[in-house]
Amino acid sequence: MRFKTITAVALTSAVATFSMGALAKGDIAAGKAKVQAVCSACHGLQGKALIPSYPNLAGQNEQYLIKALEAYRSKQRQGGQAVIMQAQASQLSDQDIENVAAYFSSLKAQ
Repeated sequence: MRFKTITAVALTSAVATFSMGALAKGDIAAGKAKVQAVCSACHGLQGKALIPSYPNLAGQNEQYLIKALEAYRSKQRQGGQAVIMQAQASQLSDQDIENVAAYFSSLKAQ
């Protein structure tokens, strides 16, 4: 019986944590506005890169985008076009990053 109680508490905690993460999702409309101002010159407003060597971001995983932008902003992510991305990400607040990630992840992958 004790095992069932511990399992139930752990499962409830996991569901609560997952639900809180889902509620923390960024604002898609605000993300679109920020993408238009900061990201669209290279990644396109619809997340389809305008330059072949840049990645398409439409449909990308939201948490991946958040972590990538945070890593660029803190200059932990290096290589490739990191210098360009570091400069772009340095203009973004935490909320901007969440919004941009929410916007790009909401688009259909191309």
